[in-house]
Amino acid sequence: MPEHVQNEKAVMDNRSRLKEMRDILLKYKVVTRGITPEKLRNILEELGPTYIKLGQIMSLHSDILPAAYCEELMKLNSDVTPMEFTEVEEVINRSYRADWRDIFTYIDPVPLGSASIAQVHRAGLRTGEEVVVKVERKGVYDIMARDIGLLKRAVRLLPPIGNIKDMVDMEMVLDEMWTIAQEEMNFLKEASNIEEFSRNNRDVRYVGVPRKYQEYTTTRVLVMEYIDGFAIDDREGLLAAGYDLNEIGEKLVSNYIKQVLDDGFFHADPHPGNVKVRDGKIIWIDMGMMGRLTERDRRLMREAVKGIALNDISMLENAILKLGDFWGKPEEGKLYEDLRQLLKRYGKASFGSLNVAEFLQEIMEIMKENKIGLPHGVSMLARGLTHMEGVLVKISPDINMVQIAAAKVQESLFADFDWKREISRGGRRLYRTVDKTMEIPNLTVDIMQEYLRGQARINMDLRATREFSDLLRHLVRNLLMGFWVVALLISSSIVCTTDMRPQVLGIPLIGAVGYVLAFFIVVFYLARHFFRHNGK
Repeated sequence: MPEHVQNEKAVMDNRSRLKEMRDILLKYKVVTRGITPEKLRNILEELGPTYIKLGQIMSLHSDILPAAYCEELMKLNSDVTPMEFTEVEEVINRSYRADWRDIFTYIDPVPLGSASIAQVHRAGLRTGEEVVVKVERKGVYDIMARDIGLLKRAVRLLPPIGNIKDMVDMEMVLDEMWTIAQEEMNFLKEASNIEEFSRNNRDVRYVGVPRKYQEYTTTRVLVMEYIDGFAIDDREGLLAAGYDLNEIGEKLVSNYIKQVLDDGFFHADPHPGNVKVRDGKIIWIDMGMMGRLTERDRRLMREAVKGIALNDISMLENAILKLGDFWGKPEEGKLYEDLRQLLKRYGKASFGSLNVAEFLQEIMEIMKENKIGLPHGVSMLARGLTHMEGVLVKISPDINMVQIAAAKVQESLFADFDWKREISRGGRRLYRTVDKTMEIPNLTVDIMQEYLRGQARINMDLRATREFSDLLRHLVRNLLMGFWVVALLISSSIVCTTDMRPQVLGIPLIGAVGYVLAFFIVVFYLARHFFRHNGK
């Protein structure tokens, strides 16, 4: 077909699709009556599979969209009208440049599932293995690219949704969605995700992933091991098979926390259809949508979890400020007060009864109000945690993710902490500081003595009583002894990080003497203070 004919056809297709979009918007009276969460979901469903996928991706942006819209968009049906089996055959044959019967003994014409980008069929390899074949929808890339381009034009016609237009550049969001969609449409990327996930969890005996058949995988066709077993939320089936639901719940959460905090690479869509139990293992499937967190993101998230666990507002606030990006000027002090009120409300309940999804949603609402956005990986995590909470409610409601996450944070802190190195490093810094500040009490003594002898000249007429003079002398002496105790403790700690001999019970003798001396000084002053006050 000549190029000018193709261009004319593309223009006609765009006009036709734009008219269809306009008619749907007019049908729902968007311009005159605005758009509600339910109305937005209905519009996306009528616009077709590509817009359903866009809606699902939009639901991840709980740091941008109001909570009501995210919750409604999460209801978008993942099952869409399947493409005809003849089209499935065409995509496979074109991808392999051969007839599919040369590789498979059969492909079930009825799909196991059909989504907006691809659909899955059960099949058998000629080598005897039972597999599933994931096939990309015919022409979905071109259709989605066109629809997103048209959606950018349509966004300019939409009335404000809440205050979204004041909060974010919607075209930027659409660009991000397109990037995510392109990754999902490249099955080589999903195959790479499976390999990385498998490598990260190779030492976790209770976790499994489907075997991928790399030799039969292309950008548009993905062949994986067929996974039977029970859905993760099939309470009745799991109990009948003799599984301990609490054990499954604990292992599920523990592994997910590991994915997030240790690996920084986690399943971003862990709904029950994507997690199964087979032969005592939790099997994670469908890795087209995975989340990533940088080391910095993970460290800040550990701080946030620790801040929540300790009810430390400043720690939580600092973690949020470092983690997020400001897209406006926040109101001074408002974030701290909002977080204080949040922890105050939840602080009355036991830590184990904390509802993760609800708590996280409130934090994101606070961030939106304070004009703070989240990295994309953290937004994806918010949706993943919501799915996890839903699964736990069904199979083991007594298990709480926050408790397991807090324990994991504590475990990782102790596992990664080199006490000897940190004591040595911190001790040297403190010792230098103390060494410099040791002159301050001496200078203070000189100043006070000059003052008491009347040699100091100041522009004040200050007369010291005997009681006041005694108080100053006691104060200076106590300060000096306090500095000496600190110096003894620090220097002894530094000595204890070495292999200096002689040693007592594995501790250098000089370090032990320093600790003992510091201990007796403290006991002496406490006893002296006690008897002096009791004598009065």
